[in-house]
Amino acid sequence: MSEEKLMSKKKPAYPVNKKLDAYLDKYNRKIEIPIFYDDLLRFAGSVSVYDEEGEDTLWVRVYYSEFDREEIDLSLKKVYSILHSDGSERILEYLNIDAVDYCTFGNSKPFRIKVRNILNDNYTHFYVKKTDSSRVYGLELEHMLSPYNLNFLVYKDTLIEEHIAGIPGDVFIKDMLPNCSEREQAQLAKEFVKFNERCMIRLLGDMRSYNYVIVPVHDFDHVVYRIRAIDFDQQCFEGKFRVYLPQFFKENLNMVKLVSSRLQEYSVDQYKIEERSIVAKRIISSGNRIRRLINCVKTDEISLPENVTRLKEELHNFTMDVDFKKCETMGQVLSAALDFVRRNYENVSMSQIIEKKF
Repeated sequence: MSEEKLMSKKKPAYPVNKKLDAYLDKYNRKIEIPIFYDDLLRFAGSVSVYDEEGEDTLWVRVYYSEFDREEIDLSLKKVYSILHSDGSERILEYLNIDAVDYCTFGNSKPFRIKVRNILNDNYTHFYVKKTDSSRVYGLELEHMLSPYNLNFLVYKDTLIEEHIAGIPGDVFIKDMLPNCSEREQAQLAKEFVKFNERCMIRLLGDMRSYNYVIVPVHDFDHVVYRIRAIDFDQQCFEGKFRVYLPQFFKENLNMVKLVSSRLQEYSVDQYKIEERSIVAKRIISSGNRIRRLINCVKTDEISLPENVTRLKEELHNFTMDVDFKKCETMGQVLSAALDFVRRNYENVSMSQIIEKKF
C-alpha cells in the first residue's frame, strides 16, 4: 500500500463566520467562558511529558507565575463546570487543576487540562484550542452522524472540547492487536470497515492511527471494540479523495491486513451498506439541525479552490453523480455527498447497491 504523499500542505485555520456563529448560538454551543486560548500561552516555563516507557510524548507540562496560576486555575474550573455541569460555582471547591499540558505538534496546538475531584480522586480532561470553523463542522457532523455524542463549546477565538476516552489507535495496533483472539480480530475488522466508510461519507480526513481511539466495551461474555475519531482538523479540506479513506494511510496497514484476512469480500460490502444506511437514517432524523449546518458550510470558505476542483472531480468519477460537477465550494461538495448517500438509501434497493458496489 503505497502512500503518495497524501497530504502536502499545512491546513490554515478558518474563522467562524456570522452564519455559523448564529448556528452555534441556536444550539447552545456558543457560551461565554472566563478564559481564552491566548491566556494559557502566558506560561512561565515547561517540562517534557514522558510516557510509561520513557518516550517523549511531544506534550509539555506548563507552569505559570504564582499570580497567574491562581487566576487561571479558577477560570479553568469554571470552564469545567460550564462544560460538564450547570455552570454554577458550587462545585469549584471540590475541583483541582492537576496539570496543564501543551501540545507542541500538529495544527491545533491544544492545551490539555487535567481536572481532579479532590473528594474521590476521580479525574477527567478537556482541551482548549484555537477556534477553526472546519474543526467546528467536524465536531458537529461527528455529533450528528456518528454513534457518539460530542460536547464542546465555542466562544470567540477559543474552542473547548471534551476528552474522548479510549486507547490510541497506534498504541492498540502495536501492543494489543497481536494478542486479540480471532473473534476479536474479526470484530475489529468489521468496525474498521464501518469507520472507513463513515469517514468517507462525511469527508473527515487524516484518520491515521494516532487520530482515532479504540474503545473496548464489555458485552456479556466478550469484548466489543469501537473506533472513534478524536481529531477533526481535516474536515472537508483536502482535495485528494484518498485522504478521506483511512485505509490508504500506511499507519493503518495492519488494520487493512486484518480486514483482508478476516472478512470475505461479500461481508465487506455488507458492512459498507450497513454503515451507509445508518448514516442516511441519521441524516434524515437530524432534520432541521443538519440542514441548518449544511446551509452554513455551503457558503463558507473552509478549503482552497484547487482542492475543491480536484475533490469534486474525483467524487464524480467515483459515484458518476453529476451533482458533484456543479459544486463550487467544499461545503457544496459535502452537501452533495450526504445527499447522494441519503438518496441511495431512500431510492435504491440493497440488491442494486451490492450489484453496483457503490
